[in-house]
Amino acid sequence: MYLCTYEYEGKENVGIMIKDNVSIIPINKLIDESINDMNEFISMYSDKMVFLKKKVNEYSGNLISLNDVKIGSPIRYPRRDILCLGKNYKDHALEIKDFVKSKELIPKYPIYFTKRADRTIGTGDTILRHGQITNEIDYEVELAVIIGKDGIDIDKKDVEEYIFGYTIVNDVSARDIQRKHEQWFRGKSLQTFCPMGPYIVTKDEIPSPVALDIACKVNDELRQSSNTKNMIFDIPHIISEVSKGIELKTGDIIITGTPSGVGLGFNPPRYLKSGDKIECTIEKIGALINYME
Repeated sequence: MYLCTYEYEGKENVGIMIKDNVSIIPINKLIDESINDMNEFISMYSDKMVFLKKKVNEYSGNLISLNDVKIGSPIRYPRRDILCLGKNYKDHALEIKDFVKSKELIPKYPIYFTKRADRTIGTGDTILRHGQITNEIDYEVELAVIIGKDGIDIDKKDVEEYIFGYTIVNDVSARDIQRKHEQWFRGKSLQTFCPMGPYIVTKDEIPSPVALDIACKVNDELRQSSNTKNMIFDIPHIISEVSKGIELKTGDIIITGTPSGVGLGFNPPRYLKSGDKIECTIEKIGALINYME
């Protein structure tokens, strides 16, 4: 199923896109409980998706036209910092070799860090420039995995049980801040630096192993193009390893790295400018479109 957070008649709600992709079923038409946001929905219904899918198929009530709503970030307020993978595509690791000082060009072990995103933005929203502190804003299209239930020390063979679904995140990054502070957290955590969406696609729509075309365009120019099968460390490896000694919680978001073609990788670098349109796409999920302030 395709789940969204949308604004309609001044109110925000969770909904399900039906197969014609032009209509939404409000979640409160399908369930008895009151749902305030996507986090509550995942907590309450992650293990009841078969039941909910049956309700969707049987639904014959009123629909809301996609033309009448504003689609927002599916998880507007993440409960915890976003878990991130660095240098998880070989071609990207090589293109930034002069920026990231490391003895090994291709990591032998996953590189983890976190991104602060107390509020994410959705498709169509504006990325702020923060011109008083940065002049080098970059884009990174990434596949995001949404965790569906709490778990610690998860075995690789059991990882699928802990996944709720997938979405797109643009891991917007201020390269000059990264360089100045010699770490990634601050330069990736400025306000509006976490566009997400447009939908969460439940795991039943995307079989494992996950092999999806992934791309990013800037002003309709293709900059990034790859497939998630080219990750150095795949999703079972990532979730199993990061859960060793660390409890993953329902609603946690893990972004899995970006392929080559980021602005930093060009000579000279091609950072984002005011008015730029950034379109991140992943097969079977959709397009996440944002604009620079």
